[in-house]
Amino acid sequence: MSPARIFTAFITATILLASQSLAGGYPDRPVRVIVPFGAGGGADLIARSLSAKLSEMWKQSVIVENRVGAGGSIGADLVAKSVADGYTLLVHSSAYASSAAFYAKLPYDPLKDLVSVAPLGSAGNVLVTGKVSGLKSVAELIAAAKKKHRKMKFGSAGAGSGTHLNAVKFNLAAGLRSVHVSDDLGAMAVNEDVMAGRIDYWFAPIASVLPLLDNDSLVILGVSSKERTKSLPNVPTLSELGLKGFDYKLWYGVWAPAGISDEVHKKLAEDVVIALASPEVSDQLERNGVSPMDMTPAKFARFIEGEIRESTRIIKAAGIKQQ
Repeated sequence: MSPARIFTAFITATILLASQSLAGGYPDRPVRVIVPFGAGGGADLIARSLSAKLSEMWKQSVIVENRVGAGGSIGADLVAKSVADGYTLLVHSSAYASSAAFYAKLPYDPLKDLVSVAPLGSAGNVLVTGKVSGLKSVAELIAAAKKKHRKMKFGSAGAGSGTHLNAVKFNLAAGLRSVHVSDDLGAMAVNEDVMAGRIDYWFAPIASVLPLLDNDSLVILGVSSKERTKSLPNVPTLSELGLKGFDYKLWYGVWAPAGISDEVHKKLAEDVVIALASPEVSDQLERNGVSPMDMTPAKFARFIEGEIRESTRIIKAAGIKQQ
C-alpha cells in the first residue's frame, strides 16, 4: 500500500473512532432508511448503494424501505414523526423542496421537522418519449404538443416531485400546455407508460433510463442540465437544442428527524461523507450521472430553502394551484 493510501486510511479510521466516541456507540442496532419513491428510481438506487456502505462501516443492518405517495411527502412525513434518535433516516430528492411549494399544507414542516444531514449529489434528467410516438427530436415534440394543444400528456413520478417540476419548467420555456399524468409507483412505471404510448413524454432520472438503453421502445431526446452528462455523453442538452439557458437538476440528500442529538447528527454527516468518497459508492453514482455536492449540513439547509423558493416561482409562473 502506498504512503498516501496508508495516510488516507489512518485519517478515515481516526474520524470514525472519534465520531463513534462522541455519539456514544451509535448505531448499536439496525437503522431504517426511508425512500419516498418506488424501487429503481434515482433516490432508491442511491439509498441502496449508500446504505450498503454504511452497513459495512457500522457493522449494523441498514434497511431501505420504500414508502411512496404524494410526491414523496408520505415517506418524509413518516421520518418527521419518528423518534429523533438516528435510527430512522430519509433519503429524498429535490422533491423535498418542490413538494413544499406544490402542497399548501404538508403534514410536516420541511424546515422545522427534519434536519439536513448531507447532500448526496445532483444529476440532470433526460427528456424521453416512446418510439410509438414517432417523435425523434425536441423540436418535433414541441411542434406536436403545440399542434395538439392540451391533448399531449407528460408524466412524472408524483405530483410535486422533481420530475414534475422539471417538466413544468420545460413546458413554460417551450410554450406548451400539456396535461400532467402522475404515477406514484416510480420511475420505472412511468418509463413503461411512455414506451407503451400512454404518456407522450417525461423527464426521467438518468439512473432509471440507463438499464433501458438497449430497449428500442424508448427514445432519448435531451438532457435537462446545462451540461452534458458523462453517462450519456452523446445526448445534447436542451440548451443546445434551442431552449437557451435551460437548466434543471434533480438532487438527493439525507435527513433525520428534528431533535436528533448534535453528536449523532455530526457522526451521521461525517459517515455519509466517508461513504460517498468510497470507490463502491462514488463509482456507482458517477455511472448513473450523479455529480458530487460539496456542502456542510448548514449550507445544504440554506440550499434547500433556496430550492423551495425557486420551486414556488416555477409553480406560480405556470399558474398551478397548490394542492
